[in-house]
Amino acid sequence: MIYEPLRSAQFVVRELLLKADKHNVSLVIGVPKENQKVEKRLAITPETTTLLVESGYQVVIESKAGLAINYSDRYYSESGARIADSKADVFQADIILKISPPTYEEVAMMKPRSSVFSFLYLHLISSETLELMAEKRINALAYELIHDDNWVSPFVTAISEIEGACSISIASELLSSAHGGKGILLGGVPGISPTEVVIIGAGVAGTVAARAALALGAAVKVFDNDINNLRKIQHELGRTVFTSTLQPNVLRNVFRSADVVIGAMQYVNKKDLYRISADLIREMKKGALIIDLRMSHGGCFETTMEACLPGHPQVFERFGILHFCELSISSRVARTASIALSNIFISIFSAMAECGGIGRLARFDIGFASGFYMFAGKMVNSYVANHFNRPVNDIGLFLPGL
Repeated sequence: MIYEPLRSAQFVVRELLLKADKHNVSLVIGVPKENQKVEKRLAITPETTTLLVESGYQVVIESKAGLAINYSDRYYSESGARIADSKADVFQADIILKISPPTYEEVAMMKPRSSVFSFLYLHLISSETLELMAEKRINALAYELIHDDNWVSPFVTAISEIEGACSISIASELLSSAHGGKGILLGGVPGISPTEVVIIGAGVAGTVAARAALALGAAVKVFDNDINNLRKIQHELGRTVFTSTLQPNVLRNVFRSADVVIGAMQYVNKKDLYRISADLIREMKKGALIIDLRMSHGGCFETTMEACLPGHPQVFERFGILHFCELSISSRVARTASIALSNIFISIFSAMAECGGIGRLARFDIGFASGFYMFAGKMVNSYVANHFNRPVNDIGLFLPGL
């Protein structure tokens, strides 16, 4: 057995020293229970909890938070987390990990100068909540804004892959007679014209959706105003994919024959926002299907924007066209999505532990620093600031002294 000498000439087992070092890390991570009628995903799994605890963090999980992804409190407890019956107890942590943006009531429970991670669903954030964050000097980060060295958001990539694949499964389900659809097979069989799938947006979600639709035998057409995205998707999927920029006349002709239209445009931190007009949708053939993957950012279609309002049905018909508008399609496969998110947190929190805290990591990692929309209560992201008509600050002004 290996021992380490101390100044007092005593000896302590090395394993005990390692445990003592870990307990010196004071950061506490809190994971509250989401509104599971709307959001079933959770930021971390028990496996990730184990790694965080081994890295020196303390983890507090609200009781029954993991049930929506089929993890009981026992799994988290055995992973080293403390189970809290009180939501207020969880929100006293140094770092809060959420899926939906924090509400006014949740920010009120947070202690001053703490940090909260969540997705950036602007229609769920109120000006009053931002005011309270400013008063309490809260750090607020959005997963969509955090970037890696290639200036790509790993969170957006992971969720987009899941939602792109899910969209084709949903389309296949809703086109069937069992769910009131036209009763057609998504794809094609010999002697029958293939289903036409139109995808608006050639990013990760659009690419995955196109690949899945092609695998079923559908005819796929992809639109985007970024030529590089169109070139990339055609390089990956081959010449069988029709690609075009958002030309109104081309869109109109394609929409008239489309069986499925999937909206997968990116809106976060974009200067130009494109939404498909109701006039185009009115010209689609009866019984066609629209799936909007961007409801969390206001929707890709003029006819789906109203579905962002509380209480609006997620599946409805307009102009004889069926609309599918769930806020987060990846919540349908919440366990898979939670594992994907959880895997990303490991590298982030490992880097944070090495740097000595969230502020120091922001100082040395510009991709992580870009994730803040509020730093110490100051608005530091122009996209969010413009939405709420608030002044914006350069986050670099607050980092050098850390």
